[in-house]
Amino acid sequence: MNYSTGQKVKVGDKVKLWDECFGVVVCSIDDAEYCDEYPKDEWEYLQKGVIINTEKKGLIHYSAEDEDLRLVSRKLIIGSG
Repeated sequence: MNYSTGQKVKVGDKVKLWDECFGVVVCSIDDAEYCDEYPKDEWEYLQKGVIINTEKKGLIHYSAEDEDLRLVSRKLIIGSG
């Protein structure tokens, strides 16, 4: 799944869903990426999309791109080597 800017939605992204509603991407079913707290075997049944853990509304599943979903910040991954 992508943001309206074309960037790929990734696990760990902090996002804005709508006014005053923010969250963190905890699963990307499309890319088979899952946080430890939200394992694949519990969420892959949704088949596509992303799951966002929001501050105000709890878990929200987006099965299709949404033009209002905005990237606020991306978790930096520091590689070794």
